[in-house]
Amino acid sequence: MPIQQLPPHVAAQIAAGEVIERPASVVKELVENSLDAGAKSITISIREGGVAEIRVTDDGNGIPPDELGLAFRHHATSKLSTVEDLNTVSTLGFRGEALPSVAAVARVVCTTRPPDSEAGARIEFRHGACVGQRHDGRPPGTSVQVADLFGDLPARRKFLRSAPAEAARIQEVVTRYALAHPEVRFTFSVDGREVISTPGSGRLQDVILSIYGSEAAGRMLPVSLADGDVAVDGYTSAPELNRRNRSYTTLLVNRRWVYDRSIYYAIEQAYQGTLPDRRFPFAVINISVPPEQVDVNFHPTKREVRFRNGDRLFSLVQRAVREALIAHAPVRTATRSFTPVDAGPRPPSSPESPRLPSTGGAAPRADGVALSTTALAPAEGSLRDVLADLRVVGQIRQTYIVAEGGSGMYLIDQHAAHERVVFDQIRQRRQGDERPSQPLLAPMTAELSAAQAVTLESYADLLAGYGFALEPFGDRAWLVRALPAGLAARASPDPAAALCDLLDAVAVEQVVMDREDALAATVACHGSVRAGMTLAQEEMDALLRQLQSTENPHNCPHGRPTVVHFSEYQLEREFGRR
Repeated sequence: MPIQQLPPHVAAQIAAGEVIERPASVVKELVENSLDAGAKSITISIREGGVAEIRVTDDGNGIPPDELGLAFRHHATSKLSTVEDLNTVSTLGFRGEALPSVAAVARVVCTTRPPDSEAGARIEFRHGACVGQRHDGRPPGTSVQVADLFGDLPARRKFLRSAPAEAARIQEVVTRYALAHPEVRFTFSVDGREVISTPGSGRLQDVILSIYGSEAAGRMLPVSLADGDVAVDGYTSAPELNRRNRSYTTLLVNRRWVYDRSIYYAIEQAYQGTLPDRRFPFAVINISVPPEQVDVNFHPTKREVRFRNGDRLFSLVQRAVREALIAHAPVRTATRSFTPVDAGPRPPSSPESPRLPSTGGAAPRADGVALSTTALAPAEGSLRDVLADLRVVGQIRQTYIVAEGGSGMYLIDQHAAHERVVFDQIRQRRQGDERPSQPLLAPMTAELSAAQAVTLESYADLLAGYGFALEPFGDRAWLVRALPAGLAARASPDPAAALCDLLDAVAVEQVVMDREDALAATVACHGSVRAGMTLAQEEMDALLRQLQSTENPHNCPHGRPTVVHFSEYQLEREFGRR
């Protein structure tokens, strides 16, 4: 076939394929145009997953009638005019491709009117061809109706999923931009049924409440941190609110919904040691960065961006989320207390007595206790404040420390608490290049398995940095000459066995932690007080003070809770006082 110029309508449909992948792409482009137009209210309605019809209506600035036809031409935009403008893009749209791309693959009717114009205008396209334009009366703003999407491209339609699946993708788009712009009132309807309605109050927590419900909204923690001209704000979930995948994490850059693998990882790293394996946080995080420091023209659909200083942003986001977790996460509260010895009928609660709320998503344990942070109001202040006021009462089963505070009873897992204390001490010493080590009176030989030998060789430098003195001693045998001071105290009388156990454990931990934290967590676990150990009153008091000063007193390095709260209300209810 000879080289030839493609017909304009074919070239337009090819170009549209880069922008309009599916119905959700149409909604994304139209909603971004509405936001750029300063809309305070945006209504989106769809039929049959957006294939039959999409309608987006706003109360924004509208399009002047004499510019309406130009708006549907390729590369026509009011948002930039020179190459230099690409370095400081502050609008969601800027390429001039959205409207012509949509018009190339569907039947489109656009009506619009600027607030200062006496009359509006209407233009209609059928799969790329303009079939009419006239004046039209309507309120200020713009309405775009898109029908018969991919009607003349049956091959494209075959790649679409079912109507409910496509509607779900559209709902995701609306949800993300409602979270990005809480000052805008969003309404989204599917086949005549309203699915999303946000108040447009300007408060992000109101949007979270209206979309995800009170349980999720009640477990969100505020995030706010700035560093020079870059700032991070939003909300992130308490560790108890987590999901099976990353779809509940919304990342925004200058209020633009984007995907960035590195920043997602920064958010997840902030939760290290607080979430179960393969569980992910619920978060809405916005990064405010000068436009010249981010390239929004990097991806064909503007889904990904490129940062000038990605490492700085990674560190700032991780620190912002981590600080929010430490400062605001509530104390875990048991929402159902123990079963009474006499399970006979209880006196009815008085009408004035508050009722125990539902546990929501908390999973009941085998002993009948469910852990939650929302079913009952958490104790006053942060966990550090709570720990400062606790009075140790005693010890249960040589495993849990019992303490009382101003709002009830607290159980502290002595191993988890001490593990957190030792973990923080190990990391601080490592950062300070300290190597507290205790030599053995006589070196001991550790016979390693093949897997243990590989792990030891991989961690040799780190093990030395934490206070191990090890020497190769034949085939897969090593001499243990010294151990970290804390571990040596717990490892007697068999330091070699302790080393083997540690290597087995760190091989598991490194799957979900980075190498240094995996080793530090394992050393902390083996060097901490165990369940079954009797502690003196002074030791329990000291442990609570030490836990109070740790970076994250809520959890041990492996994510287990250190403290569980039984409220005064629960205790009174169990004894029939409520």
